[in-house]
Amino acid sequence: MEWKTLLCDDRIRSYRGKNVSDLRTEFEKDYHRIILSASFRRLQDKTQVFPLDQSDFVRTRLTHSLEVSSYGKSLGQNIAQSIIRDIRDESFLPSYAEDICNILQCAGLLHDIGNPPFGHFGETVIRDWFTENLGKLTYFGRPLREILTKQMQRDFECFEGNTQALRLVTKLHYLVDMHGMNLTKALLGTIIKYPVSSLEIDKKSGDIRTKKMGYFYADRAIFAEIEQSLGLCGRRHPLAYILEAADDIAYLTADIEDAFKKGCLSFTDLLKELRKAGEAKDMADCRELSDGLERRYEKALERGEDAPEVYAVQNWLVQAQGLLIASATEGFKKNYASIMAGTYTKELLCGTRGEWMADTLGDIAYRYAFVSRPILKLEIAAEKILHFLLDTFTGAVLYYDTDRGMTEVQEKLVSLISSNYKMIYKHDSQDKSEVEKLYLRLLLVTDYICGMTDSYAKRLYQELSGQR
Repeated sequence: MEWKTLLCDDRIRSYRGKNVSDLRTEFEKDYHRIILSASFRRLQDKTQVFPLDQSDFVRTRLTHSLEVSSYGKSLGQNIAQSIIRDIRDESFLPSYAEDICNILQCAGLLHDIGNPPFGHFGETVIRDWFTENLGKLTYFGRPLREILTKQMQRDFECFEGNTQALRLVTKLHYLVDMHGMNLTKALLGTIIKYPVSSLEIDKKSGDIRTKKMGYFYADRAIFAEIEQSLGLCGRRHPLAYILEAADDIAYLTADIEDAFKKGCLSFTDLLKELRKAGEAKDMADCRELSDGLERRYEKALERGEDAPEVYAVQNWLVQAQGLLIASATEGFKKNYASIMAGTYTKELLCGTRGEWMADTLGDIAYRYAFVSRPILKLEIAAEKILHFLLDTFTGAVLYYDTDRGMTEVQEKLVSLISSNYKMIYKHDSQDKSEVEKLYLRLLLVTDYICGMTDSYAKRLYQELSGQR
């Protein structure tokens, strides 16, 4: 792969601004399109970890995305300098350094924009619901599982927010026409973490690119155009590795801080877990991390801090972030040749000093936060809401746009769905088979639900179920 091609600033709908006084690059224009969009603003009311939480402190998708954007830009700066000064790849022009920073900054803002309400748990609920119901729902007397192609079924059974993000920014976010935000192809290639269809998912392959799906059957033409323009040929865009590392750094450290602030994880618990993990690994770097947390606590006591444990944890997390950024940079530099060849199969932190820390923080967050009693209660409530919405709207759209009449209630339900989404459906369903139209109507439901904020989903559930 070549950087000149990978950093293609073309758009699917060709456009070049005519304002000669506008000195922004195409990637800088992408940034403004994103932050000024309603889709981005809605992330302020979408959960990162704790669904339906009332706290003002815990992170939303918006604050998480801003953090990923910041880490992505920092990593881009470090890695660009490594390519120029250490790797000395002559094909990487000095001007590319700013380009990849701008692309990664935008990609960080976008990486979760397609996620449904209620965090990653929302994705799980959607997957499970379709797995259970495709064999139960019928269309003119036949189960949907007998009608839809295998890929169409798998698109729903393997539903992913990452995949929905590509769909949203290339179609659903109606700005001028059917091309969504009409972002640059380099940026679109960066946010496609998994360049495979739902039929090509292989979690046991050992290759990270096949871990999840990257595009829906409905968006296969868009995916193909991006691949062709960037010269990817089924390979991961090099910047996708950096985006993934930025996401990992953001959530690994943020989940610890959120769990601590929520009272799920105490300072003593964190110190104990770090010591235990360090002793098991028996490495100086590992022991230094637990020692660093303890030193910060002692420093807080010396300074007379009102909340020494809070001071220690927050300052220690800054150290952890720095180590992880350095490790991801090291990982890209060490594996540069295979990344550019499209043969690198792991995450950037693998085989670096930061790998142990990432594994340790992820394990601590899972045991103290993700399976804690407060979050389990919230997830049960979120599941009930999403099940109701999926049941209600899927039943309503099955015969939408067909010769079979709909009930008055079904027509009213369909009228609630965004007119933009229905317009996209009308456009995409032209001259399509009845099977593909049915598939697109199911996508219409997931499009609508994924566009909801946590509060809106809860409020709509209450209104439609007669609880208000």
